[in-house]
Amino acid sequence: MIDIAPTPPCQHTETKKHGRDPSGNQRMRCKACGATWIIKPRRPLGDMRVDHDKATFALKMILEGTSIRSTERLTGFHRDTLCDLVATTGANCESYLRRTNAGLTVKDVECDELWAFIGMKEKTRDRLGYGQLFGDCYTYVAMERTSKFVITWLNGKRTSENTWEFVNDLYFATTGRYQVSTDGYGPYQAAFPLVYQFNVDFAQLIKRFGGTSDVDGSRRYSPANLVSKDTTIGCGQPDEDRICTSHSERLNLSLRMQMRRFTRLTNGHSKCWENHAAMIGLYFGWYNYCRVHSTIKTTPAVAQGVADKPWSIEELLTAAA
Repeated sequence: MIDIAPTPPCQHTETKKHGRDPSGNQRMRCKACGATWIIKPRRPLGDMRVDHDKATFALKMILEGTSIRSTERLTGFHRDTLCDLVATTGANCESYLRRTNAGLTVKDVECDELWAFIGMKEKTRDRLGYGQLFGDCYTYVAMERTSKFVITWLNGKRTSENTWEFVNDLYFATTGRYQVSTDGYGPYQAAFPLVYQFNVDFAQLIKRFGGTSDVDGSRRYSPANLVSKDTTIGCGQPDEDRICTSHSERLNLSLRMQMRRFTRLTNGHSKCWENHAAMIGLYFGWYNYCRVHSTIKTTPAVAQGVADKPWSIEELLTAAA
C-alpha cells in the first residue's frame, strides 16, 4: 500500500501531521495558513484484506495459465478470494489501459477476434433456452505489429454493432494514418472506411479452408487444410507485403496458453462475463508492461514508448490503482 501525496490547497511548503480521519488516513496541515488535506493510500488490492506478497504470487500463477482451483491448492487462498482478486485488479488494469492508451503513434495494426464461451457453448445455450449472458464470447483485439503492443480490445458477441464499437475504440486510441490488416469478417469492410473517414490504409486477408487433414474424420479437432489466401483492399493504399494477420494470431496462441479460461477442451472456461472481462484486462496490462517479449527482447510498452523499463507486477497493480 503506497501513500499518495496530493497537491496541498496552498502554495506553502512547511507542513506537519494533523491526526487521522475516521478511516485512518493521514491528515496534513500547513504551518503557515492552517489549510488541511488528507493523504489517501493507494490500494492495489482494493479493500481486500489479504497478504500483498502472497496475493501477487497468486496472480502471477494465474497469469501463467494455472487454473483457479490449482492456485487455490497451491496458495491456500479460497477460490472465491482468488476470483475477487482477479476481478479487483483486472478492473483496475482495464481502467488504467483505457485511460493511457490514447493518441498512440502506430504504423501497422493487426486485428483479430478470439473465441471463448461463458458458462456453456452457444449451441447448448440455444438448446436450453438460456439468455445472452451465456454462450459465445469473442474478444476483439488490436495490436501494433512492430511493438506487439495491445492497443485496445472489446469483449462481446461477434456482431456488427460490437465490430463498429471496437473500430471506434481503435480510432480514438491512435493518431495519424497507418495500415490496418484484418481477417475476412464482413462488418470490417464498412466499419473501417466510415469510422476513419477513409483516412486509413485498410486491407483484409481472406483465408479459405477445406476439410480436415484426417481422411476418416476420426480426429475431430484436426486443423483444417488451407486452400487459398486472398487479399482485399478496403480503402487507402496498403502495402501488400504487410497485409498479414500472423502476429495477431500468434498473440491468440499466447492468450490461449497463458489464460486458463481460453484453454480448449477443459472446464476452466469463465462462468460469468465480469470475471472474464477482468481477467482479460489484467492479462493485457501484464502483457503490455511486465512480460518481456522474446522477439523484441523487452516489453511491448517499452517498445511502444509508453514506459521506460519493464514493470514488475507490483508496479502495474500500484499504477492501475
